[in-house]
Amino acid sequence: MSEPPLPQHTSAHAPRSLIVTFYGAYGRGFRGPVPVAELVRLLGTAGVDAPSVRSAVSRLKRRGLLEPARTAAGAAGYALSPDARQLLDDGDRRIYPHEPPRADEGWLLAVFSVPEAERAKRHVLRSRLAGLGFGTAAPGVWIAPARLHEETRHTLRRLGLEPYVELFRGAHLGFAPTARSVARWWDLPALAAQHERFLAAHEPVLAAWRRRTDTPPEDAYRDYLLALDSWRHLPYTDPGLPAELLPADWPGGDSAAVFQGLHTRLRAAGERFVTGAG
Repeated sequence: MSEPPLPQHTSAHAPRSLIVTFYGAYGRGFRGPVPVAELVRLLGTAGVDAPSVRSAVSRLKRRGLLEPARTAAGAAGYALSPDARQLLDDGDRRIYPHEPPRADEGWLLAVFSVPEAERAKRHVLRSRLAGLGFGTAAPGVWIAPARLHEETRHTLRRLGLEPYVELFRGAHLGFAPTARSVARWWDLPALAAQHERFLAAHEPVLAAWRRRTDTPPEDAYRDYLLALDSWRHLPYTDPGLPAELLPADWPGGDSAAVFQGLHTRLRAAGERFVTGAG
């Protein structure tokens, strides 16, 4: 009897995002740079054609995330820059959390002031804090769980924005209950909708894999890469707030469980496809 078919992915994945996802999941395991031909092969499995791979690599090179290099055999390839490695290392702590958020961990406050003559940096600063998962407590005052302190420092320093920001760690002392304040600092319905979209796209994939008795490496690699590419953005828009501060029907736990299920089932088999051992 043949295995049941896997659901087809319907959401679009940007080539540049998929390349970053690939390096985060598998590229750091290469000894030396990843050959261009391998990037074309591996991204092709996820539905990205060769011209799109080369174009996306060029953009990542211009942004300073990839560096051209030769493999030991002399083939053209790309290695991660030090900044990119730091980004991925920071991301690991978000994407693969080791413990649930604690209600008593405290808060990180970012208070910034940018001169009017440099207002373009104000926009960059706001977008980067939002991209790190900060909510807005007041004009010029942004808030996030305290555990994001180190990653925030890395990001602001890398972008040269640290002269405009002061960081503080503290507790919320009132006057409104913290759960009510959290609902004001973050757009919780919008965050919940992102979790629901992830579940709609990838919960059927996990269910199909659970019905299978085999794990073909190429299929595993493709489905894991696409799931990770969808998932890795969520822990940034949703910074991982304690369950006590969220609505009772919060879908974040379900989406995290689906991603963990796919990670457990598929990642190792996908690596066999990447290395050619499958």
